[in-house]
Amino acid sequence: MLRRLRAAADSAHLFAPAPMLAVDPNRRPDAATDLRPTSLAEAARLSDPADTVVHLCTPPTERVAALDTLGRLGYRRILLEKPFAADAAGLDELLALRERHDLDLVVVAQWLGSRLTDRLRGALAGGAYGPLRTIHVVQRKPRFSRSLAGAGHPTAFDIELPHSLGLCLSLAGPGRITAAGGTDMVVAGRVLPRLGTAWLNLQHDGGTWTRIRSDLTSPVRERRVTLELAHGTLIGHFPGSEADAYARLTVIDHDGESTELLHDDSLSTFLHRVYAYFAAGGAAGGAHHPHPDLAVNSQVVRLLDRAKTIAAESRDAQARNNARHRTVAAR
Repeated sequence: MLRRLRAAADSAHLFAPAPMLAVDPNRRPDAATDLRPTSLAEAARLSDPADTVVHLCTPPTERVAALDTLGRLGYRRILLEKPFAADAAGLDELLALRERHDLDLVVVAQWLGSRLTDRLRGALAGGAYGPLRTIHVVQRKPRFSRSLAGAGHPTAFDIELPHSLGLCLSLAGPGRITAAGGTDMVVAGRVLPRLGTAWLNLQHDGGTWTRIRSDLTSPVRERRVTLELAHGTLIGHFPGSEADAYARLTVIDHDGESTELLHDDSLSTFLHRVYAYFAAGGAAGGAHHPHPDLAVNSQVVRLLDRAKTIAAESRDAQARNNARHRTVAAR
């Protein structure tokens, strides 16, 4: 992705011509690429940390120590994979490191900058369809192999929902979790706890309701958001995977139904915007003036943490209830 961006005429000026540096103990040198394996200490000598953008690709459960090391070496501009953190406690640790090292942190949340999201925001701002009443999100895809391999995501809440919850917060504002649940994944004779499905209900402070459903055991891919407004319905389909770069927007109102296809390579667009942000100085006021999306991504972590707690409590209550029924039946 970065190679493609660097080769593009409209973003080449955002990248240095030197090889990109990779700190990965499992990667071997490859003369056929412009990626140079190295260590963090050597990377700091090869490229000035003050002018370097770091992509921190560790799982959210293993991020604190790596970020602290980067900050001590003088790196300030850092991209983090979603979710920002695995739970509220981890988020507080990362935010403390951000203050301590004056870090400019950006979470890779490309749905917030996608063309489809821009169109949805524009429709809401225009007011032609009246106030927003509900948001429904469906995310489905098969994720058996990666789950079996163990990809550092503890639950299904940590995989697709950071995208959709961030989208809903950006469209309807903050809110609170009212219900949540999930199921296990069963594959190849194994039970992978909490990695099958995840769902939550959210009531926004402004009155809108959101319902998100994610299924990682589905045989098909779908990323769909439906906005129900007083005078119309907007249905957006995000690209199903990196294999395609087109989204679809359907509008249903008193005039009928219309559909529009949108070129929406949201990850490329997101990275271009972030590199332009860093090139322009980033958070000029340091840690006290964070990237505009950091607040939403922080809310996502806290709300998902609450959703996971509610789901666990519901699961435990159901298990106790089932045990009581078995005891009664045995008598």
